[in-house]
Amino acid sequence: MGRSRNSGRGQAAVEAVVERVDGGLARLVPDRERSRAWTLLIDGAPQSHVDLDDPAYLSFEYQRRLGHVVDLVAPAGKPVRAVHLGGGAFTLARYVAATRPRSTQQVVERDAALVQLVRRELPPDPRARIRVRSADAREGLAKVPDGWADLVIADVFSGARTPAHLTSTEFLDDVRRALAPGGVYAANLADGPPLAHLRGQIATAAARFAELALIADAAVLRGRRFGNAVLVASDAPLPIAELTRRAASDPHPGRVQHGRELTDFTGGALPVTDLAAVASPAPPASVFE
Repeated sequence: MGRSRNSGRGQAAVEAVVERVDGGLARLVPDRERSRAWTLLIDGAPQSHVDLDDPAYLSFEYQRRLGHVVDLVAPAGKPVRAVHLGGGAFTLARYVAATRPRSTQQVVERDAALVQLVRRELPPDPRARIRVRSADAREGLAKVPDGWADLVIADVFSGARTPAHLTSTEFLDDVRRALAPGGVYAANLADGPPLAHLRGQIATAAARFAELALIADAAVLRGRRFGNAVLVASDAPLPIAELTRRAASDPHPGRVQHGRELTDFTGGALPVTDLAAVASPAPPASVFE
């Protein structure tokens, strides 16, 4: 493990934490504006932001959108059972624990060394009911009991790409198995022009779920830049109006597509199966500059 001085104003005495983990070189960089907040980067790619004093604060655009899904998956404050595929610094699990006390959560994170780093440097609230399993996301999901989860969140990246085996109809079959009736699946997806991966993922989800919504920046939806999109799926009606309102009021406003508009957006893309699945495209280097 290594530590390097951070020369940012107000944080001059706070050091960044640098450590090799299974997925690459991890850096925990202190936030200059928030005294006990940190950003996790893996090989230079931002992965998570955590404020230990305010776990309900979500800094990253896509995490705020996932937070809206968490807020709307059940009545405010009601405990839920959540599965997080991809742990990072446990940002969304901390958010659920802070906004929905007594929730029971499972985090599946393949990178055991990263889990140890986060537990040591950014320990979660010991009262939070968060169980962490060091396993491949799909293998960990397979161990979730049938119908257990109110919410499954997929935010899995390896080398800034979503692994191929987490993009298929077979993967979503297991998500559905783990979800309780009316449960919600939400996935952080990343793509850029010509958006073939994103369109394929929408078609894949449409083959398995009755209701879909997509939350993203308008420039991403128009294929003008690489970025994140949050896909929301369920067999129950989704709170489209409230998702739309919340996404529009974010610091970086997002659009919500659903229904015919979302079907048209897929442009005839076909569902992805295990046999045809490929990892999501690598982001251009300029994304992290």
